[in-house]
Amino acid sequence: MSIEIDLAGKRALVTGASQGIGAQIARTLHQAGCLLILNHPDLEGGRTKADADALADELCRQRPGSALVYGADVADPTAVEAMMRSIEADLGGIDALICNAGILRDRTIAKMSIDEWRSVIDVNLSGVFYCCKFGLEILRDGGTIVNMGSLSASAGFHGQSNYAAAKSGVQALTRVLSRECAKRSIRVNAIAPGLIETAMSATLSEAVRTEMHKAIPWRKFGDPQDVANAVLFLCSPLAGYITGHVLEVNGGWRG
Repeated sequence: MSIEIDLAGKRALVTGASQGIGAQIARTLHQAGCLLILNHPDLEGGRTKADADALADELCRQRPGSALVYGADVADPTAVEAMMRSIEADLGGIDALICNAGILRDRTIAKMSIDEWRSVIDVNLSGVFYCCKFGLEILRDGGTIVNMGSLSASAGFHGQSNYAAAKSGVQALTRVLSRECAKRSIRVNAIAPGLIETAMSATLSEAVRTEMHKAIPWRKFGDPQDVANAVLFLCSPLAGYITGHVLEVNGGWRG
């Protein structure tokens, strides 16, 4: 007997979907049959809109009309609310919300600027709150939310006080929200990726990458597809009794 995940007819919003893990999540949910709503930060002079448009074109070539692009900086509550209102007007609502958008501004606490602290908290933590708060207004009962946590929340990596604090907050927020959403049969979970090969992780020095590699029993970094597969599972009926959980995708990291 084979088991197939079929999400045909479902509408999924993925924040930070223009590249990296977000783009792979979008491709994977699309392959399962979802209509994809691709969010990008819409920052002036950035490449994210072009990347999101290119991804939408890629998906629509496979299935016409199956991907739409919406620009909104998740750190701006007004922009997030406006995006949700537009999605509601255009599509009527969503079935899955994937809060993936995130940034890095690594520096030791002694050297970290106030702006570096605030910008990471604003995007990685407050952005998730805004997307969940306003997203719940258009998320159908029985839907699902998947937030992106991180191994950093528990590992305490050098120079990541802002990032670790934000991701710890996301994982705590997920647990609280899972209780608040139970009455609507909305499942809320988080994924805590380990070291994943992305443009963001490529900024790590070779020395740091070598040390991290040693802490992974499988002796390899993860792939964006590993995270996307976990998202697909949590969005599927196979995870129907899982909520308030943080799923680690880290190759057995024991740093």
